[in-house]
Amino acid sequence: MQATLSEQEVLRRDKLNELRVLGIEPYPAPLYEITHTAKQIKEEYSEEKKEQFKSISLAGRIMSVRDMGKANFAALQDSTGRIQLYIRRDDICPGEDKTLYNTVWKKLLDIGDIIGVKGFAFITKTGELSIHVEQFTLLAKSLHPMPIVKEKDGEVYDAVTDLEFKYRQRYADLIVNPAIKDTFIKITKMKNAIRTFLNERGALEVDTPVLQSIPGGAIAKPFITHHNALDMPLYLRIANELYLKRLIVGGFEWVYEFSRNFRNEGMDRTHNPEFTILEFYVAYKDYLWMMETTEQMLEYTALATNANTITTVEGVEIDFKAPYKRISIYDAIKEHTGVDISDIDEDGLRDACFKLGIHTDKSMGKGKLIDEIFGGKCEKHYIQPTFITDYPVEMSPLTKKHRSRQGLVERFELIVNGKEIANAYSELNDPIEQRERFEEQVKLMERGDEEAMYIDNDFLRALEYGMPPTAGIGFGIERLAMLLTGQVSIQDVIFFPQMRAENK
Repeated sequence: MQATLSEQEVLRRDKLNELRVLGIEPYPAPLYEITHTAKQIKEEYSEEKKEQFKSISLAGRIMSVRDMGKANFAALQDSTGRIQLYIRRDDICPGEDKTLYNTVWKKLLDIGDIIGVKGFAFITKTGELSIHVEQFTLLAKSLHPMPIVKEKDGEVYDAVTDLEFKYRQRYADLIVNPAIKDTFIKITKMKNAIRTFLNERGALEVDTPVLQSIPGGAIAKPFITHHNALDMPLYLRIANELYLKRLIVGGFEWVYEFSRNFRNEGMDRTHNPEFTILEFYVAYKDYLWMMETTEQMLEYTALATNANTITTVEGVEIDFKAPYKRISIYDAIKEHTGVDISDIDEDGLRDACFKLGIHTDKSMGKGKLIDEIFGGKCEKHYIQPTFITDYPVEMSPLTKKHRSRQGLVERFELIVNGKEIANAYSELNDPIEQRERFEEQVKLMERGDEEAMYIDNDFLRALEYGMPPTAGIGFGIERLAMLLTGQVSIQDVIFFPQMRAENK
């Protein structure tokens, strides 16, 4: 193994051994008491309050060192930010033995090492708030050198941008690119805001199975695995919809789940095979109520995340303030293609796709063809939040038929910045009609559609007990996070996105 190490890695391992020879454990077991953070000291320190900062303790990584001979300046980074350290030889080593400074501090420590320091806060002659270190403790030796990111006046000006490094070594990316950490902190604020909105309105957060015998609730290609003890195939869930609706049958009136889902499909800037969906279902409501609730929730969430309803993505301002535009999918297609598809059969749709330059294949039914037209020619035009409503029944096997428009269902998708963010229905609760819809999906599967839905007989049995009128919705959490943090790639809002196996 040693032969594969870089010169720096070999050197750091040698230093590790030297520390142990000196009786210093590079990975000590006892807790290290922390009294302050870098951010707290920067926000609260003043000359009038300096007595409160005479005895402080904090810990973090060494990010830079400036050697001044008998004294050093260093930058220490903890989870809240960076602060300057001032280390003087005679403070660290008040006696005749100067080993701790001359050998340990100056020769055996490296950038990236984690240390704890005790001392007091003060303002240097150049006006920089610093920690005058009186004691330091090595808490973890770093054996792998980090990329060096240059800063000037507190601003990073050569942040690491190599995507292979950023996504594969996110742990290091978080250390050297502080803005990345800020993105994920915002995402946590976003999720907390959604939970608060739902909880305050009486919703109940629940958990449903990740391993499912039937991959139901969405039109997608599943991952397949095998349960050894039960000797049966199982699927990683593509959606949690059918389980949440079982809970509505069971008597809960508003349930939600942040569901980790898996779809064995393509990868691009808006798709990852593992992703998070928020779904919630509310008894005695419909899709019109759900549109209003969605507007309210997203406005609330944007304000909680950014203190503003407006977010900016690639220079484009997007405003989440309610209300949002509404347009039917037929009207949207007519507006952007000039083609009225409201009375066209499957063959007519194929001809329309051909004339519009949209690729089709024989496995595609009417619903899939309409979806291809909308996705290829219309979706990109909806930048501000827009509800696309009233889909054809062939596209929506779990949705209640429209109350007044023949051949349509009560469904909407929320499109923002040219991408679907949410999908919602007045839920189909007629068990006989639901079985017929499932059977139509089986016919599509027999034609070669790998994304067609399976028949879930247990879900049908649940519906036969009676499910009240229900509105349901699913949000793509990563896509919403991209919008609220201004990111253009889904990989930038997932801590550890899926990647090809690493070349060794």
